[in-house]
Amino acid sequence: MEMKSLFSSVAATWSKHIAKVDSLLLFGDHILSVDGNLFIWAFKGIEDNLAPIARIALDDNFTPSCIMHPDTYLNKVIIGSQEGSLQLWNISTKKKLYEFKGWKSSVTSCVSSPALDVIAVGCADGKIHVHNIKYDEEVVNFSHSSRDGRPLLASGGSSGVISIWNLEKKRLHSVIREAHDCSILSLHFLANQPVLMSSSADNSTKMWIFDTSDGEARLLRFRSGHGAPPACIRFYANGRHILSAGQDRAFRLFSVIQDQQSRELSQRHVSKRAKKLKMKEEEIKLKPVIAFDCAEIRERDWCNVVTCHMDTPQAYVWRLQNFVIGEHILKPCPENPTPVKACAISACGNFAVLGTAGGWIERFNLQSGISRGCYQDISEKKGRAHKGQVVGVACDSTNTLMISAGYHGDIKVWDFKGRELKSRWDIGCTMVKMVYHRINGLLATVTDDLTIRLFDVVALRMVRKFEGHTDRITDLCFSEDGKWLLSSSMDGTLRIWDVILARQIDAIQVEVAVTALSLSPNMDVLATAHVDQNGVYIYDSNVDSYASGKEVVSVKLPSISSRGNSEDEKSDKPAVKTSESKAISESPLSSKQIPDLVTLSLLPRSQWQSLINLDILKVRNKPIEPPKKPEKAPFFLPSVPTFSGEISFKSIESTDEKGSETDKVENLKRKIDSQASHFLQVLEYSAENKNYSILTDYIKGLSPSALDMELRMLQILDETDQEELETRPEFVSIKLLLDYFISEVSCRNNFEFTQAVIRLFLKDKTRKLLEIQSEVWQRIDRLFQSARCMTYSAKMVPKGHKLAADRNAPYTGGCLLHPPGSRNLNLSASSNTYGGRLIAEVEAGIAPILTLVVASCIRQEAET
Repeated sequence: MEMKSLFSSVAATWSKHIAKVDSLLLFGDHILSVDGNLFIWAFKGIEDNLAPIARIALDDNFTPSCIMHPDTYLNKVIIGSQEGSLQLWNISTKKKLYEFKGWKSSVTSCVSSPALDVIAVGCADGKIHVHNIKYDEEVVNFSHSSRDGRPLLASGGSSGVISIWNLEKKRLHSVIREAHDCSILSLHFLANQPVLMSSSADNSTKMWIFDTSDGEARLLRFRSGHGAPPACIRFYANGRHILSAGQDRAFRLFSVIQDQQSRELSQRHVSKRAKKLKMKEEEIKLKPVIAFDCAEIRERDWCNVVTCHMDTPQAYVWRLQNFVIGEHILKPCPENPTPVKACAISACGNFAVLGTAGGWIERFNLQSGISRGCYQDISEKKGRAHKGQVVGVACDSTNTLMISAGYHGDIKVWDFKGRELKSRWDIGCTMVKMVYHRINGLLATVTDDLTIRLFDVVALRMVRKFEGHTDRITDLCFSEDGKWLLSSSMDGTLRIWDVILARQIDAIQVEVAVTALSLSPNMDVLATAHVDQNGVYIYDSNVDSYASGKEVVSVKLPSISSRGNSEDEKSDKPAVKTSESKAISESPLSSKQIPDLVTLSLLPRSQWQSLINLDILKVRNKPIEPPKKPEKAPFFLPSVPTFSGEISFKSIESTDEKGSETDKVENLKRKIDSQASHFLQVLEYSAENKNYSILTDYIKGLSPSALDMELRMLQILDETDQEELETRPEFVSIKLLLDYFISEVSCRNNFEFTQAVIRLFLKDKTRKLLEIQSEVWQRIDRLFQSARCMTYSAKMVPKGHKLAADRNAPYTGGCLLHPPGSRNLNLSASSNTYGGRLIAEVEAGIAPILTLVVASCIRQEAET
């Protein structure tokens, strides 16, 4: 099975070959490729060296078929040919050293032996030669490979048979008949073990062990998938498994979590019956499945899966608890047997409804396998349900209604228990497929005009119509909540339709057309099957991953590797610092947010609780021994530490020893400010784009200790100069972080995690913020005190004196006056004289002005 999830990346692509590449050989620091000639590629500096470093032209009458490196032969390779000869080449000097005549048969394989100077050569005539290349002499007719004390040789053919040869006796030891269903691709003995590994084109790998008394091999374990492309797939067990039916007549259960749990459902003693009848297992198995349905509610009680098979007039039931086919066989309308084309299991899991190609619909009890009546339309001939083939059947969630669709475009709604026809309507087109969603009661149909129509079964009318596919639609699938409808087509597109908004919200183009699809109940994983592909492919079902709206983006199929990364993964996902990132909605609530409720982060409880009790954990986990001093970097590599933890090797500029200490401190401060941590970079990017989800995802990925360190790095420094607070970098970062907290609390997303981070932040910064707040209020209080002193001094001015404006006057403690007949006179606040007219003038004119000045200062400090 092929997993998503996870993709492999390409380091470089070499494209200098003009013919098909037949062989590849990893040879030290080089890669050798053969396409009629020998190319040598450099493995080091692979991104810069995209051209071959050397090319060796082989003879025209020498067609290479295989290449190998004999042990202890430095810079030498042996090339086998279809003409039967072999050549020994030195790739360093690019010279042919020797040519072996061969055995007048095409060389198909060539391997090295543990014995020096000895190789094994396999030819097209079925013979295997053990040859000494030093003396150009044949040793025996088989290569020597000792396993478990017995020299055995394994060979496989196109019929799937593995032959075991005894090299000591030089004769056939045993034959593993029907080891695989297709041709053998590779055979390999495990070192110092009596175990043989085999792989075949039937998509299987098997392990054989030689531990029987007669020395024959027995099957130890195997891994296999579909030998032919799957036709139907469906998620099961809350998305942990996938049920898959293929054209290889196999019905399989794949595990998305552990591949060891994947297996094929048993069809009861197929191997024994095949041996007894001397037939292949494939001929004994049931015909390929064309449709199936399952119900998890009755898994432990009785059979909970029913399948319809190609050109088969009966349906079969399966019990997934035992991974075996059931005892009952459901035969609808035995008087007029026609192939079963559609099936459905009721919501309670007790009944199965079958539709046939002749238009008959019949209900069965799954526990007993007994028929519970037919659905008949009096207006149809012979009392059939539909005039032509039944395309699909479905049951609602309460066993009240049964819906069926005919090939000629007629949809009928039946009473489930009474089996009476309640209503019907015609689409007017030939119907191809039908899918029913039990939760919202919507019926999706596909017609031959490449149109998807949605019907409300209760209201009996069409509610949605989707168009966009340009070729035959192969499959449909509703999301678990019924808001999305996924469709695939032979035009290679996979489209996602929003049922509520009645529009397309996503579309991707794949290399190979999708034939079947299924969306997991959690709506996080999408499984697909493709044309001529034996695997089940897994995708991340994030709608915004590839495209939006009517745009269609090409996406490559996931690779077989479960550890690599996709070639397009980095390009598909927007980078944190890209300027062309997709615009994010400014709505504070998420699209999945329920009004008046909060959404949790779904993180492990221990992760966010550790933030609250981080001090206790540090004391508890305090190391007993002091940490060891790390190794120093070489003296010629000066290192500059950064906030991210990485070491930046830069040259240290020579400074003047006579320079002032203040200049050195300022330069150091400037360097530190320029080295912003990755946390601050993400914070600034999120604030600029008003998209704090990127910062939330980044914080979630940090450990509690790392997050605590990042918050502590936002240190409020005690500076002697009166620099404005809003220009100091630490206050700018704290302001952005507070904006993030306000946004997250307003959105009510990641509720418990956000509360823990806020508590951690306030626990470290509250005292310092209170000190800053106290200083600000002291400055405001001094402004109030100055205003009060000015007003009080003005009231003490004698009659006839005027208040003078002198910039050199003290800020507090008095004012300057112009008494009559004299110049400026300084009056202290202790004067007992009063000037009534001047007092009124001060109260009416100066006091409002001072009030405005003080209010302006207060507003400026408050904004800071």
